[in-house]
Order: sequence, then structure tokens, then C-alpha cells
Amino acid sequence: MDKKRAQYLNELRKDEFRVTIFGSARVKKGNRLYEDIYSLGKTLAQRGIDIVTGGGPGLMAAASNGHKEGRKNNHAHAIGLEIELPNAQKTNEGVDVMRKFQRFSNRLDNFMLLSNIIVVTPGGVGTLLELFYSWQLVQKNKIATIPIIILGEDYKGLIKWLKEYQIKRKYFDRKDLDLLYYCKNAKEVMKIIENHYSKYKKQSKRDFKQKFTSRLKRYFG
Repeated sequence: MDKKRAQYLNELRKDEFRVTIFGSARVKKGNRLYEDIYSLGKTLAQRGIDIVTGGGPGLMAAASNGHKEGRKNNHAHAIGLEIELPNAQKTNEGVDVMRKFQRFSNRLDNFMLLSNIIVVTPGGVGTLLELFYSWQLVQKNKIATIPIIILGEDYKGLIKWLKEYQIKRKYFDRKDLDLLYYCKNAKEVMKIIENHYSKYKKQSKRDFKQKFTSRLKRYFG
């Protein structure tokens, strides 16, 4: 077993609270959104909270590099789950623990296995895939009921469409839409994270192991 894989598997076994951040690889440094996600990553690190991203550029780099600046002497980690593509993306400098996948489905499964909270920032087809995949798994109780936060003005139109067309036509129920939390900025995101993090810290290690084992069985059983 290679060193990087062993390091990743070791992280997987730990009782850690992790926030997964999905988002575009195309947003550049200096963009207002980039800076907002950088700030979110930094704040999470200062709280000692791990993050998980796709490990690439854009908003993934914003989260990971902000996390790197914020963690300093604590033991929080930035995990990168990369996908092998024809035009390979360079791993961003903020990633501590990295694993590469050949298949999107396998990669998505690992995101879900690691996540206590999911934050979906603006992005393209890949980000939308991650959003709807996560949402369906929570809806169908295939993983624990974890918060899925969608961040930014870009998603207002999507929410409107879901309400005015999908729900009205009864393709799904209002309770399904209520599984998504909409936030305008990183400060609102942190309020939700802090609330769930405080609940997490109150659970025992035994509770964690039971929940993790249950998730493994539901997911891969």
C-alpha cells in the first residue's frame, strides 16, 4: 500500500468533524467569491475543523489555502479527493492528505463517507452533480441526514425553479427541498456549521463508531 493511500485510510478511521466544500475550478484568486471561500476555509481551520475538497484549483484552492493559513498549530487537515482527467489538474498547495480516483462515482462515494456537512458553492456541471448526488442520498436515507448548504446568489434561480416547477408538479415534496439550506455568504454558513459542530462534540466515541458503521452498511452493504 502506498504512503498516500495509507495516510488517507488513516484519516477515514478518525473521529473527526469534516466539512466538504464543492465548487468551481475556474474562479480566480482576487474574485470576491474566491475571497469569501478563502475566509470560510480559514475560519474552519481556526475552529480545528477538517475540510474536504476536490483538491484542484479555483474555489477548491480557495478553501484549502485559507484552511492552511488558519490552522497553524492545530491538527486540522485539508483532504483532497482528486479525479484523474485527460488534462490533469494540479493539486493545490493547501491539501495535506490526498487521494486520486479514476471514477467519479467512487470519488463521490468517498466524499459522502467523509462528510458531516456539505457546502456547495457556485460551479459547473461537476459541482451540480455533487449537489444533486448528495441531496438524493440524504433524501433516500442512504447516508446520515447531514446538512447540505448551498451558498451564493447564483443558486437563487435554481431554488425558484425547484419551487415553481418541480414541487408544483409533485415530482418531489416540500420536505425534500427543506433538506437544503440556502446561505448568502460565508458568515451564514458558519452559523449552521457551528450549530452542528456543537452537537457533534457532545456525542461519544461509541456514538460516532455506531453512526460510521451504520453509514458503511447502508452505503456499501
